[in-house]
Amino acid sequence: MSRASRSVWGLFALLVLALATMTAEWWLSTARAAQLVPPSEPIPLSFFGLHIHHLTQPTPWPRVSFGSWRLWDAYVVWPNVEPQKGQWDFSHLDRYISLAENHGVEILLPLGLTPAWASSRPKERSGYEPGNAAEPRDISDWREYVREVAARYKGRIHAYEIWNEPNLSDFFSGRPETMLELAREAYVVLKQVDQTVLVVTPSATGPTGITWLERYLKMGGGAYADVVGFHFYVTPEEPEAMLVVGERLRALLEENHLANKPLWNTETGWLIENRLSKVSPQNSSFSKVLTLEEASAYVARSYLLSWAMGVQRFYFYSWDSEVGGLTEADGKTLKPPATAFAETEKWLVGAQMVSCLPDRSGTWISELSRPGHRAWVVWNPARSLEFKIPEAWTVSEERELSGRRLSLSPAAIVSIGPAPVLFESGNPPSPEPPPRERQAGS
Repeated sequence: MSRASRSVWGLFALLVLALATMTAEWWLSTARAAQLVPPSEPIPLSFFGLHIHHLTQPTPWPRVSFGSWRLWDAYVVWPNVEPQKGQWDFSHLDRYISLAENHGVEILLPLGLTPAWASSRPKERSGYEPGNAAEPRDISDWREYVREVAARYKGRIHAYEIWNEPNLSDFFSGRPETMLELAREAYVVLKQVDQTVLVVTPSATGPTGITWLERYLKMGGGAYADVVGFHFYVTPEEPEAMLVVGERLRALLEENHLANKPLWNTETGWLIENRLSKVSPQNSSFSKVLTLEEASAYVARSYLLSWAMGVQRFYFYSWDSEVGGLTEADGKTLKPPATAFAETEKWLVGAQMVSCLPDRSGTWISELSRPGHRAWVVWNPARSLEFKIPEAWTVSEERELSGRRLSLSPAAIVSIGPAPVLFESGNPPSPEPPPRERQAGS
């Protein structure tokens, strides 16, 4: 065989391999997506959660609607509210609760980090102050802290989370068995004070988080929670990688007979570029800084896919982070991803997600339904391409994440890409009060 012939056959073989790989990836993606069964109820406003770090100095209350707020990195954990034994300072937390109530926003309060005075290893390094990642030396101090908070905010805080990322030594340096004891004690105290509160498991993160959660649940940790929490971080990967995380979590819940418990994503985000300051890669996981266009697409896709996976709350990290915020570092200047967050919420809240699946081109299509009204959200995470709108859709308008609206002719051919777009009739239903979230286990 001549060198030229070998080259041709070599190229042909590479092409066949590439096509086979693409086909395998498509089938894998389709198989995974085929398992997506979105909740049957309308999407509640509480599904759209945020982290806000610097309220109210310098960050004003967000100029977008959202339904829930997780108070992590908001300076209201145990070392902040009880800096010395028996000396309580609830000034920040009181203000946050009042602001949330005034805006109709639900609070998720993480309980955790140990003040140095109560720490079993007060000089040990942590991601915060020395000793904060260690378990308390005396479990009675932990019980007293939990009881003081629960009693003070009875009827005002309806959801508590036990600790943060316990699989990472920066946040918790103890053993899973120790965390189980802390969770059990907190659960008992919280339910004694207010039987109606929701208790969320310790929310692990990353690949080691799955392993940690598996061990924790096998020890019986699911008995001391109404909700299973996890951090669906996939950075630097795209939001579609969250499907793998969701698949593994669902399998874990099934194995441990916890499939009836709600699943919450209590923290996820990416590095996002700023216009007024520089954002640099931080480590191997946070090695990619999203452009504002990419970030807008990621925000929308992460919420769409999360609901499709059955995640009932998603707290984006964060509103005013200096390196991953929907605002600039000043907490005041909105970036395009903030607009994308608000627009996605308008598309989803109050609607039922009928389906969310990719076609053979890798284009995702999510059908939304309201009484007398249907709409479709479409995107392709890998590339831009021409998309012919099916005649059966009878849509007349396209809505973009920027809020821009475009008129469409029947069966139009449009350009789509990584940024989701909504196709609907030109007369969407009038806004209604957002639905309330169903109670855990109902």
